[in-house]
Amino acid sequence: MIRENKNILKYISQNLSEVFITNEFSKGEIILSQNKNVNHISIIQSGLVKCYRSEANGKDFIQEFFGSGEIFGEIEFFTHTVSFCSIEALQELQIYQLTHKEFANLLNNDPQFNQLIMGSLAQKISYKAQRHAFQGAHATENSLIKIMNETPDLFNIISKQDMANYLGITLRSLNRILLQLSGKEGVINEKG
Repeated sequence: MIRENKNILKYISQNLSEVFITNEFSKGEIILSQNKNVNHISIIQSGLVKCYRSEANGKDFIQEFFGSGEIFGEIEFFTHTVSFCSIEALQELQIYQLTHKEFANLLNNDPQFNQLIMGSLAQKISYKAQRHAFQGAHATENSLIKIMNETPDLFNIISKQDMANYLGITLRSLNRILLQLSGKEGVINEKG
């Protein structure tokens, strides 16, 4: 659920750290706003962000949670569009950033970096396809059990509201499911 890409991070730190600018953001800070121009490609050095879309009805839908090594801003680079989602820091955050021109130069002149970026895009597509297939074929309760088993300290990392937004349900529905699960033997409780 919390996506990471250690291969890109390792390659940058060993080969390209002088090409990137390092920036820091505080918890709660918006790094990228929905429907705005994206001027940089960003790769997370440390910390956690949520990638979410705010709808006209005031509801947020969380697309993904990104951890170390994950990249954002590349979709807008390739599609020449404004940002589809907002990116918000959920923890203290350090990121590598570079301009579109520098990113294009690396893609054209560094085959290994290019392959890592293409691999990252393929992983994003694969992850989303698997997530949506699972959530479409199973009850929300099953999705939550799967997530809690994969991330035992889930609610120490991500708020219940963010988890509800990730699952596409209300906070009240999430609390109801958690209450039901707490009474079932062999199911992880919300505290891990």
